[in-house]
Amino acid sequence: MTRALRRFRSLPIRSRLALLVAAAVAFAVAAVSVTCWFIVQGKLYDELDNGLESSVGTLRPDQFQALTRTCPQTPSDSLGMGPRPKTYVQVVRVDGRVCLFDSSAAQVKVTGGDRAVAKDPDPAEPPRLRNGTDSDGNAVRVLTTAVVIKDGPVPQGVATDYALVIAVPLKGTQATLNDLALILLLVSGVGVLGAGAAGLAVARAGLRPVDKLTEAVEHVARTEDLGIRIPVEDDSEDEIARLSRSFNSMTSALAGSRDLQQQLIADAGHELRTPLTSLRTNIELLTRSEETGRPIPAADRKELLASVKAQMTELAALIGDLQELSRPEQGQHAGRTQIVAWQDIVESALRRARLRGPELTITADVQPWYVRAEPSALERAVVNVLDNAVKFSPEGGTVEVRLADGALTVRDHGPGIPADELPHVFDRFWRSPSARALPGSGLGLSIVARTVQQAGGTVSLGPAEGGGTAATIRLPGAPTPPPEVP
Repeated sequence: MTRALRRFRSLPIRSRLALLVAAAVAFAVAAVSVTCWFIVQGKLYDELDNGLESSVGTLRPDQFQALTRTCPQTPSDSLGMGPRPKTYVQVVRVDGRVCLFDSSAAQVKVTGGDRAVAKDPDPAEPPRLRNGTDSDGNAVRVLTTAVVIKDGPVPQGVATDYALVIAVPLKGTQATLNDLALILLLVSGVGVLGAGAAGLAVARAGLRPVDKLTEAVEHVARTEDLGIRIPVEDDSEDEIARLSRSFNSMTSALAGSRDLQQQLIADAGHELRTPLTSLRTNIELLTRSEETGRPIPAADRKELLASVKAQMTELAALIGDLQELSRPEQGQHAGRTQIVAWQDIVESALRRARLRGPELTITADVQPWYVRAEPSALERAVVNVLDNAVKFSPEGGTVEVRLADGALTVRDHGPGIPADELPHVFDRFWRSPSARALPGSGLGLSIVARTVQQAGGTVSLGPAEGGGTAATIRLPGAPTPPPEVP
């Protein structure tokens, strides 16, 4: 059984579907055929039984006495003196002895039921019906009942110690049933074969989209071409159509992700090229000075070392930004989120911003607000927004910070951002033409947008009233921390 099941599972899905359809049809056809055969058999036997019951009559005393006195054991026409009758009529004594009527075709074999009727005859009891055989071994339908004797107007009586047995041959009935069984078998076989062929055709037609999907997957695995699409009818809502749409969506998402990855690698390489080139040049100058024995003037050497330090700092910041962007999206790091006091994070970021812009005036109005986020990522986002404001503020300028009702607003009084550049401020590695001379990787605001989105909030950047730029971060939360769950 286990081996057969393994073989079945190893078959192609079309063959399995065809076999299942054929098996289901075979079961249904077999059930109908068997039911039909038994119904016809019952009807034919009912006709025979009705004929036997209608042929039961009464005997005259002289007929009964002559029959039991002579008690013939063989038919009267057994010597070929005429056509043999087609019915069997005999009486059975309680000891099993048989007396044949002249019209009997042959002797019917006696059973214990026949002797029981002879022992206790009762005309009120219904006749006993059974299948039996005659003396020649032919199948017959047998009726056994009490022997009733009637003589004119005298009330009828029952002959004790005897039973009346009437039978008819079953040869015609059995031939009809055999022919019916053969016809049903042939029809069932044709039906099963037709069902198997139809099931295979339906399986092929129904699984054609699966074949296309399989070919598409194999093509992607072989060529890494994510641009392939499976055609799907717009009004189709079956499982195959849903699977095809899901595959198309998956390949589109993978293609988009690969394009973004390639773009990220290209942009990162471009951004890394400048500090690395500068570092290599400065290090080569210092190395050449050591090798040739020509010392660089102290002022120039100090300037070179300061440039190396600045480039190293820029590289470290760029690598940190790239690591932040390479982290998985929310879901894998959902366990790091917790309820945090946003006002504390803003205060910590303000301390760092004041160190980076000591010549600036940074005002703050921070009110309590509790949010669910990853603390380190949220602090980095706030620091990036403040660094952006510090970087673009004029010397001696003012940066205004306000946190109220779940909205953090950071406003500077710098040159502002042109309207045509606003749609690109959150793109990776995008830098305004006017800011390309300033330090930075162009990843800060994209990290802000990603962190805020993961925390379920929104971020916007636009011109501030009276000049400068205003950045606004909104996060869902509450002014008081939620109660601790025991």
